[in-house]
Amino acid sequence: MRQNIRLFDMDIIKLPGTNKRLYELVCSLVMNPAVLRQNNNYPFKTSAKYVWYVATEEGQTIGFMPVKATETNNYLIDNYYVNGDNFTLLKSLLEEVIKDHKDEANIWATVHKRHVELFVQNGFRIHVEWKNYDKMKYCSKKRVVCTD
Repeated sequence: MRQNIRLFDMDIIKLPGTNKRLYELVCSLVMNPAVLRQNNNYPFKTSAKYVWYVATEEGQTIGFMPVKATETNNYLIDNYYVNGDNFTLLKSLLEEVIKDHKDEANIWATVHKRHVELFVQNGFRIHVEWKNYDKMKYCSKKRVVCTD
């Protein structure tokens, strides 16, 4: 399932959630206290239900976006990370997820408040607002109405 996508000076690698290479790429980030603080001290999770979109540049991991296939045939983006809150990087990861899943099922995302506008610009709509996050749903241009 490994697939490399070349964007500018960055590669986005898609890996299953239990792939050994995934651990090698993200371990230094998911265990880094500064990265955990950026994620409101919420731990990163994975399993066989996940596909991770991992962005690398010159051999260094600069961001990732795990996507979980749910039991209701939806996809859930949660606990993503981009170095320095780089919006260009976040947009690139998000575009890859949308490209891969927009025609299969609904895409839901738990989005940091600071990233909500970027998700809105990429077709997501707020479903629930919480203190630190918003739950959002992707509404493709094919769908006139975005239903729950």
